[in-house]
Amino acid sequence: MRTISADIVIEATADRVWETLADFSRYVEWNPFIREAAGRAAPGERIRVHVFRDEQTANTFRPRIVVAAPGRELRWLGHVLVPGVFDGEHSFELTPVDGGTRVVQSERFSGVLVPLMGKLIEDTVERFHALNRALKQRVEAEAVLRA
Repeated sequence: MRTISADIVIEATADRVWETLADFSRYVEWNPFIREAAGRAAPGERIRVHVFRDEQTANTFRPRIVVAAPGRELRWLGHVLVPGVFDGEHSFELTPVDGGTRVVQSERFSGVLVPLMGKLIEDTVERFHALNRALKQRVEAEAVLRA
């Protein structure tokens, strides 16, 4: 098993951050890593995500939502091929801090291929940081527009 994570503080409420994270249809407007997504952020729902490793390389996954707690956590579990080969449990945890929200994005990888995927997993950390920065920019810009 292997876990990676990246965190950021966003100057907005956890509810505002949640609104952006849970609106999969608008990922195409702001998200550099998961550029396309579809489905409902509700426990048990299967969603579709297109994860981009670079400008040309994308993978499509159909993970199932495990946790959808508005203002607190969004988590889904996906598999490559079948469960147990290369699984990823992706999460966004939202914690209120000093008038803003700390977002911790993480993924726990498990399965027989994890030892062979070290470079791919390490490269994903920078994409997490890019997604977090884009999320911060999106949420904070929307807060200014609403003010």
